Amino acid sequence: MRSDKKAKQTTPGLTESAQEDKSLVNAQEKTEGKGRPTRSRAEAEAARKRPLVPDDRRAAAKAQRAKAREARDVEYNAMKSGDESKMPYRDRGPKKRYIRDFVDARWNVGEYFLIIAGVFLLLTLLGSIYPTIAIIALLSMYLVVLIAIVDAFILWRQLKKRLIAKFGEEAAKERGLMMYAVMRAFQFRRGRLPKPVVKHGEYPA
Repeated sequence: MRSDKKAKQTTPGLTESAQEDKSLVNAQEKTEGKGRPTRSRAEAEAARKRPLVPDDRRAAAKAQRAKAREARDVEYNAMKSGDESKMPYRDRGPKKRYIRDFVDARWNVGEYFLIIAGVFLLLTLLGSIYPTIAIIALLSMYLVVLIAIVDAFILWRQLKKRLIAKFGEEAAKERGLMMYAVMRAFQFRRGRLPKPVVKHGEYPA
């Protein structure tokens, strides 16, 4: 009876050794079909917990800061040398170049504002000794502020007409041009960036 059961468990027509060889082939085919053996549960858990960001965050941040600093240096050198292709985007274009040249050619009250304000501030510090001088200095400083504002308004009126004549009606409506001109007019001439390329009185055509 035992021999009959053993014979039923084996495949008909195959010997016991041939049956074992077939089992090995089937196991090999399953492994090759996936390309790799099945991972254990512990290996799968470890793969899920693996971080998606670089382990060394500090080194990555340092490299990013170095790259940003290098880009700023390139822009700064371009503003000093006049290489417009490497300047910041806000300073590029024929309109911005025209505004810079017009402002640099003009005598602006704003470029002397900080010097005048500093003198008046020193005079106001003498208020405890000479109250009258301090009051006069304070009122004079307010007057200079008013004159600088009026001068900036006149600057934009003159510049706006020139922009329309050179670039068309839409040029004067472009956002940010007025502030770009006024901010440059209130800076020291030597401290302006991009560097001035025209002298006083040399207005652009």
